Amino acid sequence: MSDAAVKLRATYELPKMALSIDEACAALGISWDLWNEHVAPEVRLVRLGRRRLVPVAELQRWLAEHAELDGVDR
Repeated sequence: MSDAAVKLRATYELPKMALSIDEACAALGISWDLWNEHVAPEVRLVRLGRRRLVPVAELQRWLAEHAELDGVDR
């Protein structure tokens, strides 16, 4: 990485477009077990070798689909 790229990265951090499973759990405030039972079956992943990434857009979609109004199930 060039010096200019390092300086740019130090001054401007790009938002993540994908998260690890652990990061996705933390972002949702849930445990690994809840992830596996409720979220994982409905969220598409990006697989890179052994690494699995969760697109942030997928988490946003999942949240929107599972949101409730006034505590009433849809």
